[in-house]
Amino acid sequence: MEYLADHVDDFVKETMVLPVLDQKSGIRVDFIFSFSPYERQAIERERDIFFGKTPVKFASLRDVIIHKMIAERPRDIEDVQSILLKNPGYNSQYIEKWLSEFDNALDKNYRERFTELIKGLK
Repeated sequence: MEYLADHVDDFVKETMVLPVLDQKSGIRVDFIFSFSPYERQAIERERDIFFGKTPVKFASLRDVIIHKMIAERPRDIEDVQSILLKNPGYNSQYIEKWLSEFDNALDKNYRERFTELIKGLK
């Protein structure tokens, strides 16, 4: 594994992420460290997808949406739109609950933006 940050200790302390590259496969992996109640719950909700005999953990659809809404990058918002269009039967209560929690903690408007995004898809 090759570390992708120059000052690994400082980078991990600041971002709670350890980006690495598996040199053999060329696959980038971000190890995410967490201590918040939301992140612990998101980790508990992960599921295994098997690639051959190898299980790889993936976040739930709802948690991916939450992470992308909080990232706020244009590409992430486009990803959320695509996810919602391809998964019309999703349950938004979990998403809205956590986006409201982040709104309160960070003085943001993630839930409102999510609601507007949904309206724009209809």
